[in-house]
Amino acid sequence: MKPVLLLVTGMLNDASVWEDVAAELRPSADVRIATPVQESISAMAGAAWTLVDGVPADVPLVVAGFSLGGYVAIEMLSAPRRPLRAAALVSTSARPESPEGAATREKTIAAMGRDFPRVVDGVVQFGTDAPTPELAARLRTMMLGVGAETAIRQHRAIMARADHRAALAALDLPVTVLVGHADRITPPELSREIAALVPGAQLEVIAGAGHMLPAEQPHAVATALRRVLA
Repeated sequence: MKPVLLLVTGMLNDASVWEDVAAELRPSADVRIATPVQESISAMAGAAWTLVDGVPADVPLVVAGFSLGGYVAIEMLSAPRRPLRAAALVSTSARPESPEGAATREKTIAAMGRDFPRVVDGVVQFGTDAPTPELAARLRTMMLGVGAETAIRQHRAIMARADHRAALAALDLPVTVLVGHADRITPPELSREIAALVPGAQLEVIAGAGHMLPAEQPHAVATALRRVLA
């Protein structure tokens, strides 16, 4: 009986951000990918739950959320609709939005309205460590395909996210926390904070990656998730 692995994508992502990871894990798991595009984190979590509604109760379910998908996964962990075997939180944060963060997002939203491709170019460069030209082009194409309207809606949802740090501290299931060593969007100290909050959490800081960890180091992420599935 294969476990089900629900992967949740980040902001400006489609399912392809997880594809290299998923390809490694499909032989050992039923991999499903949720793309959060709804108006709120809670609505995103609800949509992600629908992807596993038909999974029998005796089938192990693991949730892994990347970036914005990490906020969605934390929301799912705070109010689970069914038991989870384990979870992985990748390149994300447990904190609610700060006033400074909200101000920065408002500036980004305004910039997206003026010149979305230029914002995407900045996100690709700031969100990666040392991308190959091929990876940078792949990420740019993906983000442009998602589009400004969806990205702005995702920003608004992130700005209104709840503080689930108390819920994380009360978890009773295995949690793995992954982050790129050069992540400038959700720096490693935020992942260390999550690992300190969750009882028994395992933290792995992965070399050769910035924020776009599943795309930059898919084998390392797949290896870590394989241990979670086991």
